[in-house]
Amino acid sequence: MRKELGIFILLLLLCVVVAAINPRFLVASNLQNISRLIGMFGILSIGAGVVIITSGIDLSVGSIMALVGILLSIFLTQKKWPSVLAVLAVIAIAAGLGWIHGLLITRLKIQPFIVTLCGLLFYRGLARFIANDATQGFGSEGFMWLRNLASGQLLNIPTPFLFLILIGILMWVVLQRSVYGRYLFAIGRNEEAARYSGIGTRKIISSAYVLSGLLAGITGVLMAFYTNSISPSSHGNFYELYAIAAAVLGGCSLRGGEGSVIGIVIGTALLQVLQNLVNLLGIPSSLNFAVMGTVILIGVVADELVRRRAVRKRVAQ
Repeated sequence: MRKELGIFILLLLLCVVVAAINPRFLVASNLQNISRLIGMFGILSIGAGVVIITSGIDLSVGSIMALVGILLSIFLTQKKWPSVLAVLAVIAIAAGLGWIHGLLITRLKIQPFIVTLCGLLFYRGLARFIANDATQGFGSEGFMWLRNLASGQLLNIPTPFLFLILIGILMWVVLQRSVYGRYLFAIGRNEEAARYSGIGTRKIISSAYVLSGLLAGITGVLMAFYTNSISPSSHGNFYELYAIAAAVLGGCSLRGGEGSVIGIVIGTALLQVLQNLVNLLGIPSSLNFAVMGTVILIGVVADELVRRRAVRKRVAQ
């Protein structure tokens, strides 16, 4: 909890600095927009964090979002599927892709980096092929309930942020108050020891990738209707880095075995406030990637320093 508190204090200090630099940060419309983005990227980052806790990594979620957006547009505007069926279908496809990743990682013993990197490339290419490399969308009318999910609000709170709260509470219970959550952390700390203690490591690891795919699918639906335009070549590009950066910044160790939902949500908020600061200051958007790289580096360095300090304490005792 100490780590989450430190990140939260850093977030508050950053908000104060941003507000002092540019008072437009506190404008209601800007805060609502930040909250909406925190909601969508927070859901995605929780999925990435679950995988990182098992000492894995998922580089495919951005491409999965592009594929989800393209398929959703085709199902709704060309195939004329019922909207509920279309949404459930694309989310199920995303979860199924996560299951395939888990299968390749646990059964064939392929490194998660390689499996999900191939997924990143394959799903992006598949999305471009299905759409004939043409931008897809949903038009300006219809599908109002889906548009409201992505761009609406309840009691002046953006609906994606409310979704993040609901999913965050559920995932907090799963990770912190369930046997399944303890198994995830045990596998991340030492997979071999977890297997010898009787934990079904293959099923648990596979389920983590299913969760990542599922949450990427949900985010893909929200993002598709938020942008109302899905370019198969660029939609969701580098979103996997946003998710990984938010998870690492929120306390997830890339070695596995550490992390919390609260920390991931705070990390997502911190990242989005940094992005907003870049926009408010008129800094070229191309520097966003520099911000991402810096954030990931700081998170990894901090994790290494904390680990070394903990090791020194154990040795001293």
